[in-house]
Amino acid sequence: MAATPEKPAAATPRRKAGRHRGEGQWAVGHFTPLNGNEQFKKDDDGLNVRTRIETIYSKRGFDSIDPNDLRGRMRWWGLYTQRRQGIDGGKTAILEPEELDDEYFMLRVRIDGGRLTTEQLRVIGEISQEFARGTADLTDRQNIQYHWIRIEDVPEIWRRLEEVGLSTTEACGDTPRVILGSPVAGVAENEIIDGSPAIDEIQRRFIGNPDFSNLPRKFKAAVSGSPQLDVAHEINDIAFVGVNHPEHGPGFDLWVGGGLSTNPKLGVRLGAWVPVDEVPDVFGGVIGIFRDYGYRRLRNRARLKFLVADWGPEKFRQVLEDEYLKYKLVDGPAPEQPAGTWRDHLGVHRQKDGRFYVGFAPRVGRVDGATLTKIADLAGAHGSGRLRTTAEQKMIVLDVEEAQVESLVAGLEALDLRVTPSPFRRGTMACTGIEFCKLAIVETKARGASLIDELERRIPEFDEPITININGCPNACARIQVADIGLKGQLVLDGEGNQVEGFQVHLGGALGLEAGFGRKVRGLKVTSAELPDYVERVLLRFQEQREDGERFATWAARASDGDLS
Repeated sequence: MAATPEKPAAATPRRKAGRHRGEGQWAVGHFTPLNGNEQFKKDDDGLNVRTRIETIYSKRGFDSIDPNDLRGRMRWWGLYTQRRQGIDGGKTAILEPEELDDEYFMLRVRIDGGRLTTEQLRVIGEISQEFARGTADLTDRQNIQYHWIRIEDVPEIWRRLEEVGLSTTEACGDTPRVILGSPVAGVAENEIIDGSPAIDEIQRRFIGNPDFSNLPRKFKAAVSGSPQLDVAHEINDIAFVGVNHPEHGPGFDLWVGGGLSTNPKLGVRLGAWVPVDEVPDVFGGVIGIFRDYGYRRLRNRARLKFLVADWGPEKFRQVLEDEYLKYKLVDGPAPEQPAGTWRDHLGVHRQKDGRFYVGFAPRVGRVDGATLTKIADLAGAHGSGRLRTTAEQKMIVLDVEEAQVESLVAGLEALDLRVTPSPFRRGTMACTGIEFCKLAIVETKARGASLIDELERRIPEFDEPITININGCPNACARIQVADIGLKGQLVLDGEGNQVEGFQVHLGGALGLEAGFGRKVRGLKVTSAELPDYVERVLLRFQEQREDGERFATWAARASDGDLS
């Protein structure tokens, strides 16, 4: 007799049959675009828009630009529409894109490793003066950004940049962005290893390569062999950090999955040591994982940090080794505690060849084309013609003979570029803000510059390292969560109940091997007008209450809400 089938233990409601679309991961067969961004990338590679810019849009003008190119693919060539003038922050989230768009662009020049020649800087300055109304901001990713760019001028700007070896290729978009590098690579006396050859090879193999021009979101990278940990490795998608292996010598410790924005995560170590000649291969493996396994369904979960958080470092390393590299990575040590308190290389420092490099600070990264050409002239007259931008909105002149240092410093100071700045100028950073950014809610650059002036006037004796990062919206381009005092722009109510520009405050964030996010005190918001009073008050309390050698971040973690208010 045939066996009677067993009856189910309980009647379970059956799920409606349907095709599971997952997170849009290509590696598991989910190729159907699940949002508008994925659709326009599938329709045409962003790299292809250059031809249309050169042959159509630059000749027919702004109104001829296809919307998917205007607000999508043109980012692959460093172009964003800028904010229409006169639109207040209260309208940022409610207006349609075409209402926010001005008929001008921000154009980002990528400077991989922060490396510039005087000729390149002079061309950047000349373009600024001729085509960008003098604008040229230093960013915290070692780039330089123009504003007021007309589409008609873009081909000529590209021609001039490329003539001196510069590019805007994939400076924005869902692409491998600029590769951060130590601004003193190859010259610092205490350098563990020079990562410049790896940056060059990554640039050659991956930038502008159609195989990697459609990523789920942007991909940020950093390579530094400096013991000062000077490229914010903790908040990059991939970072290579200089270490000495006890058996294999100098190389890099591999980190993945860092990023800020509205859901910040610190990068994690994979515990792998990478020799300099293997860095490009490992970069290719990690970016390949991101392309193939990255989440494409929701834009707010499409960064690599979410995949790393879900997989964990062990699985991520295994997939990297087994599916992409086809070899095992060498286990390696973690980097040591960073040398020194500041990581920006400001001041006068001896190079390993006996010459000097000189780092200087503008105000919150705000410079202009005329100033850049003067910096190029100074660097050419006093150095070898090499400069660097930093990941802290600063600049450095390399290869200065000892006899030339004093003259160079005097020339820079005459341009209001401080070689020995106050802690406030040194440590204050600001994003673009409402002046040009369509996402911003409040003003940032002028606010940061005036805050520096006020604090220098009010507490000139303050000499502790302090970082004050000012952001115009929640997206954290100015790294608010990892600053001593992070200021997130939003609209707040003043004492009379009026809605005005202001900030939510984050306190006690940090980068370095004690990296962490700042705390938020419930209800703590300040208006822009109150900002100098608030920062002064908190810094004076820190001075009164700190223990010997205590950093601001450590004090802020233990201070009462009242002391931080």
